[in-house]
Amino acid sequence: MRFVLFFAPGACSRVPLIALEEIGEPFETRLIRFKKGDHRSAEYLALNPAGKVPTLVVDTAALTQNVAILTFLANSFPDAALLPFSGDTLTDARLASQLSWFSSDLHPLVTRIRLPQFFCDVPGGPQRVRELAEMTMRWQLAPLEARLAAQPWLLGAAWSVLDAYLYWVWFRITGAGFSREKFPNIMQHAERMESRPAVKRMLAREAQAEAELQAHGLAMTFDEMPSGPKV
Repeated sequence: MRFVLFFAPGACSRVPLIALEEIGEPFETRLIRFKKGDHRSAEYLALNPAGKVPTLVVDTAALTQNVAILTFLANSFPDAALLPFSGDTLTDARLASQLSWFSSDLHPLVTRIRLPQFFCDVPGGPQRVRELAEMTMRWQLAPLEARLAAQPWLLGAAWSVLDAYLYWVWFRITGAGFSREKFPNIMQHAERMESRPAVKRMLAREAQAEAELQAHGLAMTFDEMPSGPKV
C-alpha cells in the first residue's frame, strides 16, 4: 500500500504522523498551507470535504478522521502494536471507546482552550469559554493522571496510539498556558514520548514543514484558525 498523509505542523495530524513513524513503512507527506487556502481547494475537498487535517490517502482511497485512520493503521499493521486489538468484540470495542474519548471529548476542549474567540464573540465571552473548557479539561485529565501514576503508558507497560493522542492534547493546551501544576505524571509521560525515536522523527518532519511555512510567510499565529471550506 502507498500512504500519503496530508498534515499541518502542530495540528492533530501529529497523531497519525507518529503512528506512521512507529509502523516504519515508507510513507509520503503533503503539507496543507492553511494561509494559502490549500484546505479549500477543489482537489483537497474532493479528498476531505470538511477541509481539515489529517487525511490519509491509501493507494487512491482517502480516509479522514483520526479514529478511522488510527484504527485502520492498527489493524493493517498489527506487529506495530498501535492498539492491542485481540479479536474479542467487547475488548476491542472498549479500546475503540478510549480512542473516541480523545477524539470526541478531549479534542474539542483543546480548541476551546486555544481559540475561545471562535466560539463566543460577546464581551467577556471568550474568557468564559476558556475558563469552562479548562475546568472540564482538568476533570477529564484527572483519571489519566491517576493511571500514569502506576504505569508508564495509558494501557500499561506497552505504548499505544492513545499515548500519541494524549501527547498532542498536552502539547496544545500547555502551549496555550494551561497549568501543568496538578499533572506531574502527564508531564513525565510527555517527556517519555519525546524520547521515542518515532516521535523524534515526527518532530523533525514538523520542524521542516514549519520552516517552509515561515520562509513563505504562511506560518499560523497563536490566535489564527484555519477557515472552513465555505468561510
